[in-house]
Amino acid sequence: MTVKAVVFDIGNVLIHWDPAMHYDRVIGEAARRALFAAVDLDGMNLSVDAGADLHAAVEALAARHPEHAQDIRRWRDDWLDFVQGPIDGSVALLRRLRAAGVPVFALTNFGHAPLGMAERAYPFLRDFDARFVSAELRLLKPDPAIYAAVEDGIGLPPTTLFFIDDKAENVAAAAARGWQTHLFRDADALVADLAARGVRAASPDGRPLPKIS
Repeated sequence: MTVKAVVFDIGNVLIHWDPAMHYDRVIGEAARRALFAAVDLDGMNLSVDAGADLHAAVEALAARHPEHAQDIRRWRDDWLDFVQGPIDGSVALLRRLRAAGVPVFALTNFGHAPLGMAERAYPFLRDFDARFVSAELRLLKPDPAIYAAVEDGIGLPPTTLFFIDDKAENVAAAAARGWQTHLFRDADALVADLAARGVRAASPDGRPLPKIS
């Protein structure tokens, strides 16, 4: 089946995002493990991805766990430090696709404030034909409704969409709707998969990808 559009996840596909690594640096691994076991930071983060205000969500959680309040607030105050930098091969691929005229989209679980911080630090996160962001849609992957919203927004048959995500459950939900999918592990494997589907990566001399008809 022809690939007519490429849909990127953002976290751990285009940028390295690892809160545990930052906490380990700041408070140590043992303290981080104890914090993560005692406090539902993941649940709080999901609420932000679903549209909750980051500041309010952090303060509410800190009030419930005053003994951990300082470290809970790091989720807001240090958020940009959770990003270890871009995934260079994926960003290069995104740029090659755009240069070749291939439609590229983002489908991401991301909060309003975190995405604002991320795109100011990494402007390439704006380089999509459109972005489908959980906090704006009030839907989270892997809810089938968020994939339906993407299909409606893009206006192409699901079988022509190629979706890249680092979480198996998100990939499976897209595949169940007929999307072509790739479970991301590294950029080289992603490029090889696209090439196998007829989307050729840039040649070593830097020539851009051919346009997809």
